[in-house]
Amino acid sequence: WAVYAEQAMVERGFGGLPVRLQQLKMQLRMTLNAIIDQAVHCDGMTEADAMDLMTRRGFQEEGEAAGKWRRALLTSAQLSTYFVGYTEVAAIAAARPTGTAVRDWHDAMLAHGSPPPRHVRTLLGI
Repeated sequence: WAVYAEQAMVERGFGGLPVRLQQLKMQLRMTLNAIIDQAVHCDGMTEADAMDLMTRRGFQEEGEAAGKWRRALLTSAQLSTYFVGYTEVAAIAAARPTGTAVRDWHDAMLAHGSPPPRHVRTLLGI
């Protein structure tokens, strides 16, 4: 929900262009985290390649990237959770029935607490 909520706020004009730029940077970071997580555990990505991707193309500071590398080595699939969660919640939001206001759909999505998105789909009948 966090990443989706950030995007929804920016799309409605909150914070203007500076906040939009920060939100895009965070989405890039989230996407790169998922790529690195998969590449480390499935494709044998090296530390040098991961650091290059994070610092050169992902605009991360070296210290942050080094910490991310350690997290990738120690936890399988943890770095991907934000990307997967955002993708799932955004897909549910996009399934808003015609004629339903965005706020009403968000309220319906939130009305069930915080079950996994696959259960929210069932609860919403989508």
